[in-house]
Amino acid sequence: MVFEVAKSILLIVSALFPIVNPIGGSPIFLLLTQEYSTDARKFLARRVAMNSFILLIVSVVVGTHILSFFGISLPVVQVGGGLVVISTGWAMLTRSDPGASGDRGQMHQTVSTEDILRKAFYPLTLPLTVGPGSISIAITLGANEPRHLAANRLCILAAAVGALVIALSVYVCYA
Repeated sequence: MVFEVAKSILLIVSALFPIVNPIGGSPIFLLLTQEYSTDARKFLARRVAMNSFILLIVSVVVGTHILSFFGISLPVVQVGGGLVVISTGWAMLTRSDPGASGDRGQMHQTVSTEDILRKAFYPLTLPLTVGPGSISIAITLGANEPRHLAANRLCILAAAVGALVIALSVYVCYA
């Protein structure tokens, strides 16, 4: 039983870590938060990690039920999320560099908590950290878990621990 839970945790972490890719996402996080102080960036990283944990758990546990309730197929979610990622990437490419005007002394501005919380979910958690690919992987992992009560509790526990490992890695890489 313990071996099965450990195997499930390893499966979840090994399937989600390369897709969430907190190491590769950290430069984008730093680019989008370059005007934030170190403390504000750590607070935002903690919020993004918590949001990522919640999104992954919800996707694993009830993702297939939500999609079937609304009649949405997984490819539609992937295409829609891809369009959001393209839009965000294009905005980052066409954005002017705040340091290009020679105003490097104003790089770390005071940012209000409302501004941090506004950016925490969109775009930093969804789609940049936990995007359509990781949500579809989480939904797939959740769709293949057993449905009887004892095994379901163990699968939810394994999903929670796996998502926690991913969220901690997001925090460590972003903070």
